[in-house]
Amino acid sequence: MSQGLPKGLIVTADDFGLAEPVNEAVEIAHTKGVLTCASLMVAGRAVADAVKRARRLPNLRVGLHLVLVEGRPVLPPGVVPDLVTPNGRFRTDMARAGVDIFFKAQVRRQLMAEVSAQFEAYAATGLALDHATAHKHFHLHPTIAGAIIEVGRRFGLKAARVPSEPRGPLIAAEPGAKLGPAIVTGPWAGLVGKRFAAAGLFTPTQVFGLRWSGAMTEGRLLGLLKNLPEGVSEIYLHPATSDDFEDAAPGYRYAEELAGLCAPEVVRAARNVRRGGFSDFAGVEHH
Repeated sequence: MSQGLPKGLIVTADDFGLAEPVNEAVEIAHTKGVLTCASLMVAGRAVADAVKRARRLPNLRVGLHLVLVEGRPVLPPGVVPDLVTPNGRFRTDMARAGVDIFFKAQVRRQLMAEVSAQFEAYAATGLALDHATAHKHFHLHPTIAGAIIEVGRRFGLKAARVPSEPRGPLIAAEPGAKLGPAIVTGPWAGLVGKRFAAAGLFTPTQVFGLRWSGAMTEGRLLGLLKNLPEGVSEIYLHPATSDDFEDAAPGYRYAEELAGLCAPEVVRAARNVRRGGFSDFAGVEHH
């Protein structure tokens, strides 16, 4: 990365539309805290409520949170039988599902149909498309990344997340933190980043939220804000007003993440850096 690049910050809430406690937290963290962005699950149980809130928050940047694992499809399950289990929800065996997507033509056709349906459902909300992300970072799979590029182009997609998290700022933010190498995500993130760049998609220089997923506490947020690298950084979280709601991930500290986003020290620290959504930085040279 070149020296002297201006620092920028995107603070994103994933799983917007999953449940009303998530949606409520997004609104609170945006109006009273440092949240700038949200990624919408278009088949989430509370998607209508999320869209209603987004429409009254004109400065909140919203993008598509593509769900192809651990959620519900937009298309009827019978149209995507190889992507779902008998209960109609997406498969949870990501490794095996990834193999099927890569090697089986009929599964790839179902994947493309579902990706298209989710982009179409997002377009139907009337919200501007700030970016695309994928639940559980399943877009590290090369076929899914290709689908996002191909389908996203039809819907004016200009930006996407590449989950590439440098260790240095994490250690500076929390000295003594035990951090293993990104053996799985690292190499694939590099490849996806190159493909997105070649397709003309903006991606943040670095992303924080992988190792502390569901546990981005006030102290960690503050530590990262004080040690932001050059370029555009994204910090993504999973805030909610409660830790106990349908489809909540076990062990996630949802309410604590919301408290961190609104903490006075965090709000003060964030004033020292330019903040926005992906679209606000899409014209900035970042690599």
